[in-house]
Amino acid sequence: MSLHRHNPAELSPPSGFSHAVTATGTRLVFLAGQTALDTAGTVVGDTLTEQFTTALANLLTALRHAGGTPADLARVTVYTTDVDAYRAQAHELGRVWRRLAGRDYPAMAVIGVVRLWDEQALVELDGFAVLDETAHA
Repeated sequence: MSLHRHNPAELSPPSGFSHAVTATGTRLVFLAGQTALDTAGTVVGDTLTEQFTTALANLLTALRHAGGTPADLARVTVYTTDVDAYRAQAHELGRVWRRLAGRDYPAMAVIGVVRLWDEQALVELDGFAVLDETAHA
């Protein structure tokens, strides 16, 4: 399996994402939206950064259970109830990403939403990964 990140010079330099990702592999993993739910099903964390940290950890836990690693992520979408707060905390959120998922950035989008399923949730992440069946068997 291999993921190739493409960041053409003709586009704005990416920060915390890749403009395009091509993938070769034998298994796709579709990751459901993850919020800052703990094992009891309660949203934890009062701030966007706290909730982002838990939501990303939950996404990566699901990915690991499916046999993948953060480097296998091809696409992640972030849904937030406050885009202005997300932009203001982008550097801090980037540090959280690098600590938990490393520096191999997938193609990403951030989308503002009115609310999420769990009313207390400020952020939700979903995505998909491409795995090499032989490497993750």
